[in-house]
Amino acid sequence: MTIIKQEDFIQSIADALQYISYYHPADYLHALATAYEREESPAAKDAIAQILTNSRMCAEGKRPLCQDTGIVVAFVKVGMNVRWDAQLDVEQMVNEGVRCAYLLPENKLRASMVSDPAGTRINTKDNTPAVVHVSLVAGDKVEVSIAAKGGGSENKAQLAMLNPNDSIVDWVLQVVPAMGAGWCPPGILGIGIGGSAEKAMLLAKESLMAPIDMHELKAKGAQNKLEELRLEIFEKVNHLGIGAQGLGGVATVLDVKILDYPTHAASLPVAIIPNCAATRHVHFELDGRGVAELAPPDWSAYPDVQWQASGSSRQVNLDAITHEEIATWQVGETLLLSGKLLTGRDASHKRMATMLKKGEPLPVDLNNRFIYYVGPVDAVRDEAVGPAGPTTATRMDDYTELMLSETGLIGMVGKAERGDEAIAAIQKHQAVYLTAVGGAAYLVSKAIKKSRVLAFADLGMEAIYEFEVVDMPVTVAVTPRGESVHRLGPQHWKKITAIAR
Repeated sequence: MTIIKQEDFIQSIADALQYISYYHPADYLHALATAYEREESPAAKDAIAQILTNSRMCAEGKRPLCQDTGIVVAFVKVGMNVRWDAQLDVEQMVNEGVRCAYLLPENKLRASMVSDPAGTRINTKDNTPAVVHVSLVAGDKVEVSIAAKGGGSENKAQLAMLNPNDSIVDWVLQVVPAMGAGWCPPGILGIGIGGSAEKAMLLAKESLMAPIDMHELKAKGAQNKLEELRLEIFEKVNHLGIGAQGLGGVATVLDVKILDYPTHAASLPVAIIPNCAATRHVHFELDGRGVAELAPPDWSAYPDVQWQASGSSRQVNLDAITHEEIATWQVGETLLLSGKLLTGRDASHKRMATMLKKGEPLPVDLNNRFIYYVGPVDAVRDEAVGPAGPTTATRMDDYTELMLSETGLIGMVGKAERGDEAIAAIQKHQAVYLTAVGGAAYLVSKAIKKSRVLAFADLGMEAIYEFEVVDMPVTVAVTPRGESVHRLGPQHWKKITAIAR
């Protein structure tokens, strides 16, 4: 009988979470490098170059791939011949491992979990609790598959109770464009088919733990119905023209993973959950001989891609910006921002909106300023700020008209598309929306030279900061004329892929 010690299990969980915070799986790197070589869209290729460069930087610096260091999801399979030398139960031990990992001083990870989700939404400060799935299986080992799932991709999860004769492919092709770019493509689609509603969602999530093998599947050809389905969805989704970061291109998904389960004769539950560019998961086993050993990746897995700003990129001084200047910017154009940049996201926008509606003065002057939708990781060592990539801008759409009309704000920076009403407000007030690359948080942070909290310090990573940036790379996503790169880019590349077929 195998004896698993509590301290070994906890340390293995903590080590695994630190490991996946800065190491991409080798299979993902290979698939993304292949997509980079194949990509024809200049904007998408530039975004993938940033993600690959960021990946190597994070591995070298042991800093998070993304500022959103995720909600921890653990699948724990306990062999029935295992005996525990522990005072805590399995879920408690996972949470203790999460706590140790996220509070590690040399690489502190961002705490994103909030309690009382329908009420006060108070940050738990250590990213607990994790979502833990425990099952008893044959054997004398403990197997753990653990992931850190970002909110941007998790928020795009969908479940449908289809009729038995409905087309799964048609449903997927309706859902994926509606996801927008907030899930930070290129990534992986996890699909669960069958069982019940909750089983289909669980299958979709668990499927994302499997290795990327689409290139192997394409080479050998489908051997069964699920493999046929994977290939069909992979090809058809990539022909949608969505591309990296939704900018338009030929690589939207790197793989499609599917797990299925028997279901009721009257039912066809189907779930889809995307994995983002910060694909973070690892598998390990414990056999009673101590802490799990996780070997660093072979450096040969990292492609020789070094992102550099194009010589044609426009230099922008945020401290002297005018409406007249931003009116000359073109949709899809690359800018390099320098100067003082404010930050703020969900909680700070909600607080500012409440103050404005009450007629109270804001603690920060937003007139003629740009605001960056970000919740950064805490700084370590000599950093001005930790990894600081963009959050999904559509969550701030409800505040856009109020902020533009009442504060004099003229620019926003985030990731993904804006909704119709937000675009209308941007056009009405002759403002602009820019995107930074989701999945390149450490690279972006290197452009931030100074950081200080200006307001709402109690909100932690959601406080309003002032960054001093030098040559921070962004793309013009919505112009003062209302042009949107997230509409025009995919439309263009969808036509290109249709012609190529």
